[in-house]
Amino acid sequence: MESIVFYPAPDRGHLISTVELAKLILSQNPSLTINIIVINPPIKLGSTAPYITAVSATVPSIKFHHLPTVSMDPNSYPNSMAIMFDHYRLVNPHVVDLLRSFSRDFTVRCLILDLLCFPALEIASELNIPAYYFFTSGACCLAVFHQLPNLYETTSQDFNDLHTTLLKLPDFLPIPLSHMPEPVLFRNNPECLYIIECATHLKKSAGIIVNSFESLEPKAVKLLSSSSTESPVYCIGPLTITTVWVCFQSNSCKKSAFGLERSQQRFLWVVRNPPSENQRKDPMNQPDPDLDSVLPSGFLDRTRDRGLVVKSWAPQVAVLNHVSIGGFVTHCGWNSVLESVLAGVPMVAWPLYAEQKINKAFLVEELKLALPMNSEPESGGLVSAAEVEKRVRELMDSEEGDSVRKRVVMKRDEAMAALSHGGSSRVALAKLAESWMRN
Repeated sequence: MESIVFYPAPDRGHLISTVELAKLILSQNPSLTINIIVINPPIKLGSTAPYITAVSATVPSIKFHHLPTVSMDPNSYPNSMAIMFDHYRLVNPHVVDLLRSFSRDFTVRCLILDLLCFPALEIASELNIPAYYFFTSGACCLAVFHQLPNLYETTSQDFNDLHTTLLKLPDFLPIPLSHMPEPVLFRNNPECLYIIECATHLKKSAGIIVNSFESLEPKAVKLLSSSSTESPVYCIGPLTITTVWVCFQSNSCKKSAFGLERSQQRFLWVVRNPPSENQRKDPMNQPDPDLDSVLPSGFLDRTRDRGLVVKSWAPQVAVLNHVSIGGFVTHCGWNSVLESVLAGVPMVAWPLYAEQKINKAFLVEELKLALPMNSEPESGGLVSAAEVEKRVRELMDSEEGDSVRKRVVMKRDEAMAALSHGGSSRVALAKLAESWMRN
């Protein structure tokens, strides 16, 4: 029997996108068995157990294998990211054991690992298993990520201090270094060194699988293909994923509410409970919010006839594909971006964390699929109610909003074509699978 092994990062967004990729592979190669290695993290990242149970029951060719728990003291680390980065190294011996056990029962064609799990790359090399990276964000972000090691070597300052310094890639818009993900803003942080090491390992893989489609980011794909010849890039997506909702500070929620109310637009708003200080390491496991405390007094009554506020969660894919949806205020997580493009819905880009500022820059300046929200909730809740009102109105009523709407519909059609029989994503997947079977 033949198998492909996946090793995703443990949070829900990465695990679910991995399973979606596995399903795509099985749709074209039904005789394969997919073995997925699941980390038991030392911190809570949101329960994946119900999801894993559901997938196991409905797709028997996908099998999950949980790594043993590694003893760690979370209190000795500065944050949850530092804990997880150390954990990826500490579980390596258990990954070796699993891969060896798979090899006894299967012909293991390749290992597909999340870039954050790069310590396992050396294991694959030792066991003579081809290893591919699965990059869960887009090709534009990967093109920036590819430059990080060189940037780190050519400057001695923190990226956070280089607000006027721009990263310039061929044929791309300049990106401020301050837009880099938070872990790499300060060069002496252990998390920064880990991310730089991740990026350094990109060319050491047999190939890189990107969660995007080529026609959405053609310049990035061209750049990566010319600079990463040792590691071919395969644009397999877009993979539509269930949503991870974002948290605002309480005062940001109130200002956003005032802006929505004054815009006079109909709206659906999903509100999560902002985590308290002692819950920062587990932001996804929060109780439902008390809407009376996070929203302005009387807001729900005043907007009852044209607005709906939902606690914690809503079926985002179904909502975005509803005919009445005219725009999406998004934190620019790549999963949400792809869902919005596939639905043909224009966006207001409001980044919060991770690579989302990079995504915003490409969405607004390069792809022109979004209008910018310039206030940032992460910087002390300085969101302006007037700006919320302005951007929502512009998206719905202005010429600029109409232009964004037309472009996103065009990209939706390109995405559908990429996913169709003979489309670029299907061809890339077939080419990738063929390379595995030749090994």
